[in-house]
Amino acid sequence: MNRKHSPTSMTAAATRDAAEVGATTAEFTMRFSSTPRGARLARRLVADQLDAWGHPYTSTVNETLTLITAELAANAVIHGREPGRDFEVRLTANAETLRVEVSDPRTERIPLFSPHEPPDDAESGRGLMLVAALTDGWGAAPRANAPGKTVWATLSLP
Repeated sequence: MNRKHSPTSMTAAATRDAAEVGATTAEFTMRFSSTPRGARLARRLVADQLDAWGHPYTSTVNETLTLITAELAANAVIHGREPGRDFEVRLTANAETLRVEVSDPRTERIPLFSPHEPPDDAESGRGLMLVAALTDGWGAAPRANAPGKTVWATLSLP
């Protein structure tokens, strides 16, 4: 089912395909404005969708994937922003795994993970270290159907 949302000044296109009887995969996809407000809304809606899929807000799964989404969405807003272009969040679930993908329009900034911590006084540079520590895997690749890149992370279900 496709639904269009227009929360306040944000224009977003949403696809919510709830798991149907007998279906093995559930999906949630939405575009957000490349602003701090868009990043906060992405984090909130991922938490809401996980709760709707049976992973309560206070569960480790919900809290972990919401934190990962917050980091990837913040990176999309800070490092992947192109004026007038949105970023997109895609969340998929099956019986074993949850996967979040955050796509932005910048092609020249594919994130690289460095095993070295930034200096103690650095105000940034630890986000992908956090993502790597909390997930079963993550990566980045050019987008398949649009300019830009997609950064993804997976989390195995208990």
